[in-house]
Amino acid sequence: MDDDVEHKVGDADAPSVIDRYYTRWYRADMKGKPCEDHCILQHSNRICVITLAVTHPLLEKGRTITKIDYQISKSCSRLNNKVSGKSKRGGQFLTEFAPLCRISCTDGTEFTVYSCIRGHLLEVNENILERPALLQEKPSTNGYIAIILPKFEESKSITDNLLSRDEFEKIVAGREAAQTTAITQPS
Repeated sequence: MDDDVEHKVGDADAPSVIDRYYTRWYRADMKGKPCEDHCILQHSNRICVITLAVTHPLLEKGRTITKIDYQISKSCSRLNNKVSGKSKRGGQFLTEFAPLCRISCTDGTEFTVYSCIRGHLLEVNENILERPALLQEKPSTNGYIAIILPKFEESKSITDNLLSRDEFEKIVAGREAAQTTAITQPS
């Protein structure tokens, strides 16, 4: 019986597929907007999955998404991205500040999600268009925004401008400490 308990505890501690096969990188306060944090999941094969960090305001309880729009401008829609062949040629080339989509909420707030890295757009997640709640329910898995393939020669340097998990957690802890101090300070 004790073996069963230990086995169950061991299973609960097993790393997720994301934690096992991807390295998490972060961009905090994207384009100077407080807490608009993005997470980049980098696989060993260079592919990067763009998601929202758990601290992003879009993931706050009570916020409801009304629209996700991959139409960036009149002439540019991320939905029109076409990739073909084994080497995935033809994808739209993105810079690190290229918008991927715009998200509108019932409270009137709007958020823009950026690519955070340079590379070719392989795909956008069309599933979140049909079920926007996926973005909030499972931001690191089914609710991802897009998949990007960095250029081979840049694949080692794409993380230079990103934060490691530890660096990001220190920033979040600093925000929480500042918020606690602001709340406890008399006016």
